[in-house]
Amino acid sequence: MTRIVERLDRPDLAARDPKQVFARLFDEYAPPLRGYLAGRVGVHAADDLVAETFVVALRRRASYDPRQAPIRGWLYGIATNLLRNHVRQEVRGFELTAKAGAEDRPAENHDLAVAGRVDAAARLRTLAGELAGLSEQDRDVLLLTSWAGLEPAEVAEALGVPASTVRSRLHRVRHRLQALLVPTEENTHE
Repeated sequence: MTRIVERLDRPDLAARDPKQVFARLFDEYAPPLRGYLAGRVGVHAADDLVAETFVVALRRRASYDPRQAPIRGWLYGIATNLLRNHVRQEVRGFELTAKAGAEDRPAENHDLAVAGRVDAAARLRTLAGELAGLSEQDRDVLLLTSWAGLEPAEVAEALGVPASTVRSRLHRVRHRLQALLVPTEENTHE
């Protein structure tokens, strides 16, 4: 019996028994997808979103073209679209974190540990505020690359935009965040 070896990164979803193919896909891609989603919306929501991602993928398997892109990007695209239902809640959380303690500025404390915590909390509020203020597209690009570890081409496939757009957005967002978090000579002398 000759066994046809199918590449898992570009499977033919229409040609095989979907149960067998999707079981292999789930085993391969669910753990990293869950990790990415858990970082965005928490473990419980991530479990639900991973399950829903594969249900949607199974339903839409005829729309997947293995010649166009690896399955990883397609699955992350489905997950990202599902994740957008949670974005309002995520943004509210970022906004609350940014506001938390903004009025309660601690008095100067010479203890280095306390100063370090205060600085970290201030940076967290700044970063959370900036993440909340990013456009949905910029936030997705940043978090798909940094939290999910996707390459720009995979992010492009997931979001349905050109890879050059992903690289441009990523460069712009990283530059913006770095300018906020890394003091420059200009900022330290003002």
